Amino acid sequence: MNSKHNGNGYAVEVMGLTKTFGEFTAVDEIDFTIRRGEIFGFLGPNGAGKTTTIRMLLGLMRPTAGSAHILGYDVTTQTDEMRRHIGYMSQKFSLYQDLTVAENLEFYGRAYGVHGAELRRRKHLAVEMAGLEGQEDELTRNLPGGWKQRLALGAAILHEPDLLFLDEPTAGVDPISRRAFWALLYQLADEGRTIFVTTHYMDEAERCQDLAFILDGQLMAQGSPEEIKRTKMRGEVLEVDCDAPREAVPLLRALGEFSEVSLYGARIHLVAPDAAAHISAVRATLTQAGIAVHSVEQILPSLEDVFISQVRARLAQAAPPEE
Repeated sequence: MNSKHNGNGYAVEVMGLTKTFGEFTAVDEIDFTIRRGEIFGFLGPNGAGKTTTIRMLLGLMRPTAGSAHILGYDVTTQTDEMRRHIGYMSQKFSLYQDLTVAENLEFYGRAYGVHGAELRRRKHLAVEMAGLEGQEDELTRNLPGGWKQRLALGAAILHEPDLLFLDEPTAGVDPISRRAFWALLYQLADEGRTIFVTTHYMDEAERCQDLAFILDGQLMAQGSPEEIKRTKMRGEVLEVDCDAPREAVPLLRALGEFSEVSLYGARIHLVAPDAAAHISAVRATLTQAGIAVHSVEQILPSLEDVFISQVRARLAQAAPPEE
């Protein structure tokens, strides 16, 4: 099946995908689809099954059960054909530090089978996209972290793939460089490419058009960021703006009314089934402790709120019943 003629609108289709290692199930019958031209975020803590899933989708690991199609290709029987149409950027910087920018692009272009005038054209586009004009002869090791990541992205798309897999591409990169990198991802998506990205930054997850949360090998939620926040939050959220938030957290936990009490920067998020009913108690508790309260209000949950609530629910299910 040719990817160009797979007209169902999906770049990725996963059904019942499972991977076991002996008695351990790393990925447990997951199902999801990714539309063409979409930025899809895959979230989960270390050990949740993200990397195993990606390895199966890249054709590097055979599933124990289930199926997956990438751009219409079966990942187990049409791996070679599929790989010509996908790009991959690993979490660890993968370019050669002792080669220049131009030499790295030349090497990767030839490895992808691009040569001559076409390779020169694509190298120029990659340098331009990465904002590295004038740096072509600079050793890669001398580039700042954000530029290295943009160069790695440029190398990953030299063969003009239809689908990009990015494994935590901005890990360890400063916030300004992260924003610039995401601007490039939107540019690529606007050009029709599909992007599958894993990230542990919740602000990046908000930028994805579709998301999936994976935990213990199972998908806990999938949908747009707004849909997940609307349908998957267990409880309601109060946001507290006060002086001395770190000192306030244990006082609020001691009330015993909230399933979650967490710091979000300089503010506190409290989760309860009927959050608004606790506003007066929160104000009174902090005021009696001499902590000035600026505001206590119910807010829409953040993705991080939802993710924590899903994790806590899973842990509660796994815990043995109390005596």
